[in-house]
Amino acid sequence: MMQTDLILQLALAGIALGLFEGVRPGPLLTMVIRETLTGGWSAGARAASAPIFTDGPLIVISVLLSGWVADQPSLMFTISMLGACFLLWFGIDCFRIEPPDSDIGQQEVTGSFSRGVITNLLNPNVYVFWFLIGGPLMASAADEEPVAPAAYALSFLVTIIIVKMVIALIFDRTRGSMSPRAYKIALGICGLGMIGFSAGFMYQAYELFPEAFLR
Repeated sequence: MMQTDLILQLALAGIALGLFEGVRPGPLLTMVIRETLTGGWSAGARAASAPIFTDGPLIVISVLLSGWVADQPSLMFTISMLGACFLLWFGIDCFRIEPPDSDIGQQEVTGSFSRGVITNLLNPNVYVFWFLIGGPLMASAADEEPVAPAAYALSFLVTIIIVKMVIALIFDRTRGSMSPRAYKIALGICGLGMIGFSAGFMYQAYELFPEAFLR
């Protein structure tokens, strides 16, 4: 018999976590804001949709291999360093972007989706979350109700994407009224945020280095 209470509990947990992760400052949210400021809401929305293509496969793998990735320090070191370099590059690039012309709304910015996907794929915290928290939680729930993990994963992904798209919409609505100076300041804040997250990833790699290569 289907345990609807457990399914509902995990679905609500997924929504709550999706809301939290959606508004929590991080590399993907920073990239969503960057893409919105440079290409409008559609560009920000494409970047915001990245989790369904990055977290989706990780969810399946994490249920099957929960805990394994966290015990591979060399893999986590590599992901951290690649993520740090990627965010550093785009963080610096934020300071080179010029304010848009008045017809920016008609301009098409390409690559927003791929930049969102790469940002999320190279975020080691995504792997830590799914393999240490999300995966074990869904695996234990699957023993009681096979549908419950799907409810959790789906509600989380839909919520986090919607929240980030709403944030992109807010920034898109204010973008048209920004002066060139305010626009540069906003992008500069995004750039500093990306550089800050890059430094955080580098520090994670630094802490992983002895365990990965010196033991």
